[in-house]
Amino acid sequence: MTLTALPLGSEPEPKLERLRGLFAEMGSALVCFSGGVDSAFVLAVAHQVLGDRAVAMTAVSPSLAPEERALAVSVAAQIGARHELVESMEIEDESYLQNHSDRCFHCKSELYRLTTVKRPAWGLAHVVNGTNLDDLGDYRPGLEAARNAGVRSPLVEAEFHKEDIRRIASKIGLSVWDKPAAACLSSRIPYGTRVSRERLAQIGSLEADLHALGLRQVRVRWHAVSTGEATPEASIARIEVAEPELARAFELRAEMTRAGKARGFAYVTLDLQGYRMGSHNEVLPGKRLTLLA
Repeated sequence: MTLTALPLGSEPEPKLERLRGLFAEMGSALVCFSGGVDSAFVLAVAHQVLGDRAVAMTAVSPSLAPEERALAVSVAAQIGARHELVESMEIEDESYLQNHSDRCFHCKSELYRLTTVKRPAWGLAHVVNGTNLDDLGDYRPGLEAARNAGVRSPLVEAEFHKEDIRRIASKIGLSVWDKPAAACLSSRIPYGTRVSRERLAQIGSLEADLHALGLRQVRVRWHAVSTGEATPEASIARIEVAEPELARAFELRAEMTRAGKARGFAYVTLDLQGYRMGSHNEVLPGKRLTLLA
């Protein structure tokens, strides 16, 4: 994909020009790249300004859905940027596996640890991410990890909101301009419930099945079922879909139930509130983990 300047007749985009100016000043950058619209937009503009001096890095671990990995590879290829897949080892970190409300901090700390190794190895001057102004209002411990590592957020520096990113990404021909948000698979597990490779695989496989049914924005929230017996673990799939897709999801309830059962869930439910970002945060008064007896 060749990204072009804004189409003839378009209104000037001062934020885009500021973003280009930031990359020109940097000279080179490692872009933390997930394949989502924010990091893809950063990579596209960085590549446009810096060429081969902008390198995308995707951290690969059990919490990255296979669909998302494949999309990241595809989008980087469309942009024409150098793209490196690097194994991330947060799954070996006990603090991460315990899944307290700061889980994202430990995950991002591992990501940025990798950048401290790869940035100098690849001869790059800066590390950048896709954080934008709208991200600053949510509970995101990963932002602290970015600050600790000295990672820059050029979309914040250039004062981009999500709406700006999608609008301009569409104008310049970025294929994922309207891609729904897609957090890591660990975000589907409630705080205080342990993360495991098996649970992540169970979640990711069911989400892939639901996408195959035609549902676009999907979250499979994993919940344990307490049986009080020494039996194999039982779990509930609490499925969130975007509000406009709720009616279609209800029509597909038999297919969704079969898929969930095939993936090992004891119960399959549809959340009537629909998809909302960070729904597990709703049980954190003051953004602190509530411990239940």
